[in-house]
Amino acid sequence: MSKKLLLILIVAGAAAAFFALGLHSYLSVDAFKAHRATIESVVHDRPVIAAAVFFLAYVAVTGLSLPGATVMTLIGGALFGLGWGTLIVSFASSIGATLAFLASRFLLRDWVQAHFGDKLEAINAGVAKDGAFYLFALRLVPVFPFFAINLAMGLTPIRTRTFYWVSQVGMLAGTVVYVYAGTQLGQFEITWQLGLALALLGVFPLAAKRVLEAVKARKVYAPWTRPRRFDRNVVVIGAGSAGLVSAYIAAAVKAKVTLIEEDRMGGDCLNTGCVPSKALIRSAALLWQINRSTDFGLRAARADFDFADLMARVRRVITTIEPHDSIERYTALGVECLKGRACITSPWSVDVALESGATRTLTTRSIVIAAGARPAVPPIPGLQEIQPLTSDTVWNLRALPGRLVVLGGGPIGCELAQCFARLGSSVTQIEMLPRILMREDPDVSALVTQRFETEGIAVLTGHKAVSVVVEHGEKTLVVEHDGAQKRIAFDEILCALGRVPNTRGYGLEALGVPLTPARTIETDEYLRTKFPNIYACGDVAGPFQFTHTASHQAWYATVNALFSPWRRFKADYRVIPWATFTDPEVAHVGLNETEADEKKVAYEVTRYGLDELDRAITDEHAYGFVKVLTAPGKDRILGVTIAGAHAGELIAEFVLAMRHGIGLNKILGTIHIYPTHAEANKYAAGAWKRNHAPQGVLTWVERYHAWMRS
Repeated sequence: MSKKLLLILIVAGAAAAFFALGLHSYLSVDAFKAHRATIESVVHDRPVIAAAVFFLAYVAVTGLSLPGATVMTLIGGALFGLGWGTLIVSFASSIGATLAFLASRFLLRDWVQAHFGDKLEAINAGVAKDGAFYLFALRLVPVFPFFAINLAMGLTPIRTRTFYWVSQVGMLAGTVVYVYAGTQLGQFEITWQLGLALALLGVFPLAAKRVLEAVKARKVYAPWTRPRRFDRNVVVIGAGSAGLVSAYIAAAVKAKVTLIEEDRMGGDCLNTGCVPSKALIRSAALLWQINRSTDFGLRAARADFDFADLMARVRRVITTIEPHDSIERYTALGVECLKGRACITSPWSVDVALESGATRTLTTRSIVIAAGARPAVPPIPGLQEIQPLTSDTVWNLRALPGRLVVLGGGPIGCELAQCFARLGSSVTQIEMLPRILMREDPDVSALVTQRFETEGIAVLTGHKAVSVVVEHGEKTLVVEHDGAQKRIAFDEILCALGRVPNTRGYGLEALGVPLTPARTIETDEYLRTKFPNIYACGDVAGPFQFTHTASHQAWYATVNALFSPWRRFKADYRVIPWATFTDPEVAHVGLNETEADEKKVAYEVTRYGLDELDRAITDEHAYGFVKVLTAPGKDRILGVTIAGAHAGELIAEFVLAMRHGIGLNKILGTIHIYPTHAEANKYAAGAWKRNHAPQGVLTWVERYHAWMRS
């Protein structure tokens, strides 16, 4: 018989005997009260033997992870008093916990690591680095049952010796409180001391958590000298979407706030992202509709345009929106706006290199980092030499490229590829992965790919860009597919391979603020960095790179920065929508099928085709679908994907529904104007209802109607 099997049998047998013999019934306050006189008599006559038996029993209960350790702690206080009770329980609980830890490690760790090691890499790395601190926090703040902590820690690489001494120290404060409660409970009277003990039991976890945070913060701040007073409540670095919202909120609650921006107010969204791209997409869509004039019953229609005029319109749109994000507006709101480069020199000070050449030093209680991101340019040989376009620089074009290569099949690459194709460029889209829009379901990728190819875009998936060469003045991209190379001539090449967070160059390295593997700033659930008074939001914080998510995070970061420690909020990512503004548009919220399968979440799929929607037919947009994932047998929405015209608008109803727990039945019962695209949501809910119609009831109703006719 193997050692593991033998140990399993011993543990299982001991646990079975514990319950079979009814020993669990003795581990209650009522049982102790019933036998109090006898037990106290034994303790009085044979104190050493009684203490030893109690000690061994406590070790056995905790070592076998049986219920009753808390009651035994109270009984220990009642029998042995505060001093001896604390001593006995402290060592017994630590030894028992270590036995449970070793049993879990011996029986389960190898199997768990072999099957789930890839998913546990981050946890293992964190435990290897700061395991003692994590364990101490769990012991000091008993959010999770101690027996679960014992078993879970046995699956990690923490050392046994470390586990024991951290448990001994970490559980001591809680042990003292519980033992003291037991000393008062032993009187079995309602006294003020008993009330105090019970109050301490409730307050202790909260107080311990605060103390632990203070100790951790003290360690982090130890190398730095805190100013006696601050010039400002908060300094915000970056005037993009997140930074503007942060500054606005701070000014709205009458805090003294300084906003620092090195480049242009409004950040990427206004100047190089959302606004210019949607403006150009609108012009391209109009041109595409004109070219489809026969579909709308027109014999002929044509449009003359100059690409430079379209780009001038893009600039005009930006200029029209600029006042919303301007220095003048934010200054009027009460925000001090500085144009210059920020450098964080301590947790409470920021140096600003102004345009004039002067440097200002600001002291502040809190800092919010909202520095945004920049386009990623891959290290492809020969690419840098030809000065590739990015989502930042493409707006400098004044002549339409005849042949355009787009590197990347994500949202930015897809939007701009279709846009330039509709304007007349010959577009080739290169994607290394098996399909474009990999974050969406395969049917969405297939629909968009089919549309692209119909419009003349060459979509080359599974192709890897190898190099860029220039021969006789001709630019050529060399790609590799299935081991063979292909050459694609082009006039311009656009890199749309995602964005890299701006996390370097403003002092984070000197402060030792850690980054994640994705190069975003490492933050906790409150968006705090390593330093509790320095927060990050938007693209520099991740995990999403959307304007609306940046604004969402900015609220949490700013409110926490201004009102912590009195009030703070955990960032809420439960319902995050996004949209890709291709034709068809693709909008998404919650889980899609791919994500649900990866996370092993059970779901049902309801699908409504937009080719059946009256308004889509009248507008010649009768393609796409609404796909809703629901919990099996229920109308609770797990996620929605819409591919079709106005998907970015239609998704809002489902975002609201998911955020506030509204199911498909209520969407079905809501009046939607006819004829509108929004009816698609109601029809999707109706499709779900039909699929869940009570067939047994309907059979009886059919018989009832037949009887009524007779």
